[in-house]
Amino acid sequence: MAIVAGVDFGTLSVRVTLLDSTKGRLSTASAEYPLHRKREDPDYATQSHHDQMEALVKATQKAIADAGIDGSLIESIALDTTGSSVIFVDKQVQPLDDYYLWCDHRAKREAQEITSLAHAGQLEAIEWCGGVYSHEWGFAKLLHWLRHNPAKREQFYTAFEHCDMVAATLAGIDDATKVKRSVCAMGHKWLWNPKWGGLPPQEFLSRLDPLFDGIRERFDGEYLTSDKVAGHLAPHWAERMGLKTGIPIPVGAFDAHWDAIGAGCREGDVVNVVGTSTCIIAMEKRTVLVPGVCGVVPGSVHPQYTGVEAGLSATGDIFEAIARRAGTKVSDLSKGLETYRAGQTGLLRLSWDNGDRTVLVNSELGGVTLGWNLIHTAQDELHAAIEGTAFHTRIILERTAENGVPVERVINAGGIPQHNKVLNQIYADVFNKPVLVPAGIPTSLGSGIFAQLAAGVFASIEEAQKAMCLDYITYTPNPEAAAIYDRLFTLYRKVYFGLGTKDAPPVALGDVLPELRKISAEVLGHE
Repeated sequence: MAIVAGVDFGTLSVRVTLLDSTKGRLSTASAEYPLHRKREDPDYATQSHHDQMEALVKATQKAIADAGIDGSLIESIALDTTGSSVIFVDKQVQPLDDYYLWCDHRAKREAQEITSLAHAGQLEAIEWCGGVYSHEWGFAKLLHWLRHNPAKREQFYTAFEHCDMVAATLAGIDDATKVKRSVCAMGHKWLWNPKWGGLPPQEFLSRLDPLFDGIRERFDGEYLTSDKVAGHLAPHWAERMGLKTGIPIPVGAFDAHWDAIGAGCREGDVVNVVGTSTCIIAMEKRTVLVPGVCGVVPGSVHPQYTGVEAGLSATGDIFEAIARRAGTKVSDLSKGLETYRAGQTGLLRLSWDNGDRTVLVNSELGGVTLGWNLIHTAQDELHAAIEGTAFHTRIILERTAENGVPVERVINAGGIPQHNKVLNQIYADVFNKPVLVPAGIPTSLGSGIFAQLAAGVFASIEEAQKAMCLDYITYTPNPEAAAIYDRLFTLYRKVYFGLGTKDAPPVALGDVLPELRKISAEVLGHE
């Protein structure tokens, strides 16, 4: 028996869950931190490392108090974070600025330059991230920061992903060359892969911009999977958090990748981690590259498998925006959605409000709703937005399946599926597949599983999953709704690629609006 702490850093708060290897979850506590945005620059999104660490202390203390245990009983602490959330530091691992959060999209130009140069130079790494380097990822953000902070370049030594920075801080590491780096973070966001010796060659990085001269050696060090240890808890943080000094901290990872493990992911599963955005995770024994999918990385999810990552740049954020514009809350606007039928609104909503992460990888897109009439409501749009995120997810699932990544089970994890039965049923109907949802809160279970491994409680991830993961609630597709959604998906797919691809061949869209009206009339019995 052992008690461990699983930590999950989200976009707006950190959650700490205490898990007993035999009793399961003992307590969960959270603490918030501010997200800094600028109305004049919608691409701007930063967060303070100090604020996050203070929130971690507060949440850990509260979790211990709520569980009614002595913090010295906790045997390890593991943490996952958002990504790519990048911080710029000096040689002593002191922050020079706030994190460029995952949803900071200022590095569009830099991402386009990386993509263009990578293809021109036939850099193999670009094919492993779907053929397009994203503005959400590490090298683009680092280059943007260097270009826009000339006064801080003298002090700059290197940059870290959020999960590596927090682990190093907790371990008291004050030498940047000693910080362990996550294979998950660096593989999915920084073009790292052991196949070509790690990061792209210095020649490529220098050709990108002379500001990157010598940068590769500043990223030297150990790159490890999450079954390895990043460090041990330093006395300062142990005292503040109410834990004992020296407990192991495994190498961290991204929240969605560990959420997939916590949701019971196995080979053949696709896990939709649905929150403010959606991260779609799969894993496979063999390595298959998928065009447009934003990362294929050995060891990123499970150390013995190749991880595959895709996703939507906004999901819950879209629902929140619709409610905000209507002057209400999503919870209030959702009341009555269960009475809606597939296709009844006559609306087709594309989920590009924050750009397209997969499979177009295009930050220049914006949200589109087709089929408006004069009596449509915000609730109609919310229902259409849920349908739209399901259609977009189906685009991704079909792309992965077409390229040899099996989709045998679909699991909806993350925060939203726990509170939104309508979304789960729509997803099952759109995919025409059963959708499994953990019967309880899976957040932090993944980090808890890796903490248990670090504490030596379980011999394998599979053994830990069997003991710690939750049962499922199954949403079975409704054949009538699935048939309607097949018709709508044909329209969605045509608009998605026709409107979302800059050099798309001409496509006839004249049937879209009439067909939306026709489907709505049929569903409502107005023919």
